[in-house]
Amino acid sequence: MTTKEIRSKSDSDLQKLLAEKRNELREARFNHAARQLKNVKLLRVVKSDIARIHTVLRERDIVSNLSEK
Repeated sequence: MTTKEIRSKSDSDLQKLLAEKRNELREARFNHAARQLKNVKLLRVVKSDIARIHTVLRERDIVSNLSEK
């Protein structure tokens, strides 16, 4: 998922997507531990997506705090 796609979503959509990605990461970790995960790169990709979502949410939070002052 690209940053452009993430920025186009609303905050509530991002929160839902974040929960889905966290669940996907948890499932991938369990599968990796059980040696059932074929694509190990999936762990890195999902973590990067989570970080991108957090970054966009934080940017929006900072901008809203600056506009209030």
